[in-house]
Amino acid sequence: MIILGVILLIIGFVTGISILWTIGIVLLLIGVVLWVVGALGHAVGGRRHYY
Repeated sequence: MIILGVILLIIGFVTGISILWTIGIVLLLIGVVLWVVGALGHAVGGRRHYY
């Protein structure tokens, strides 16, 4: 999700499409929050492990 957010940010910046820029920021923030919560050892989405 973080990588997709970064890709959309880059595409939105290069093409000037603001909706891609906004979606990229939202996906990037959600991805970072989920990554931090998962790294702290909390179950994310009802799963204790990533596999």
